[in-house]
Amino acid sequence: MGFFKADDTISGQEARAYTTINGQVEEMFYAKNLEATAEKNKAEIKTLGKRGTQHKATGWSGSGSMTIYYATSLFRKMMLDYIKNGKDIYFDIQVVNEDPTSSIGKQTTVLKNVNLDSVIMAQFDVDSDALEEDIDFTFDDVDILDEFNKPVLG
Repeated sequence: MGFFKADDTISGQEARAYTTINGQVEEMFYAKNLEATAEKNKAEIKTLGKRGTQHKATGWSGSGSMTIYYATSLFRKMMLDYIKNGKDIYFDIQVVNEDPTSSIGKQTTVLKNVNLDSVIMAQFDVDSDALEEDIDFTFDDVDILDEFNKPVLG
């Protein structure tokens, strides 16, 4: 029986992330972590002849969060544009997971039509070594451009 080799785990530090806003691509070098989840919406269905409740998928919803170092004004400017002008900005985030020590290659995922939920407009903390901010967002489409290969078992 084969086993999954430790070399094939993916180091989170090897990831790269990019935003595409109004056609402009920016590397998200200030990002610390990101997690995006697609969740099914389900309806409860009761039918004759079955005591239990069944479930039927009726759609999905995308949401996520990221922690970034407090080192860019990009997201604050986007929120400010909405506050002052009512202009809501939707953008894409591309995440590349590629660890050169792994035999499984890379996975590239694009979150589409990302929209920010909240942004810290100003902060300070005299006890902090590095200021960070958590940003929640939604997205309404996703693509996987590159898929991981199957691992070579040990």
